[in-house]
Amino acid sequence: QVQLVESGGGLVQPGGSLRLSCAASTNIFSMYTMAWYRQAPGKERDLVATIAAGHNTNYVDSVKGRFTISRDNTKNTVYLQMNNLKPEDTAVYFCNANRWSGIFFNDWGQGTQVTVSS
Repeated sequence: QVQLVESGGGLVQPGGSLRLSCAASTNIFSMYTMAWYRQAPGKERDLVATIAAGHNTNYVDSVKGRFTISRDNTKNTVYLQMNNLKPEDTAVYFCNANRWSGIFFNDWGQGTQVTVSS
């Protein structure tokens, strides 16, 4: 099981920026697909962005051009740079680590709150 610890959330005005970080406790971090999800109050947890072991990235349409996911395998950390934030980006953001190796390994962080409000 991978322990994931998110940081970087907070309160920001519309149009502002935040960078989330997620540190993973594993010595095979480079083998994991990493992802960021978010969950707004009363809504389901939705995928925001993924970055594969080979660094290929994917984004949900609503954040394309504003958010950037990246990873530093030397630090076992994945990042989510969020620019031009909107009130609808307000949610708890969760880090996810997953990989397939005969069985599916899937771990979650505890979440970090992002609030976009004036």
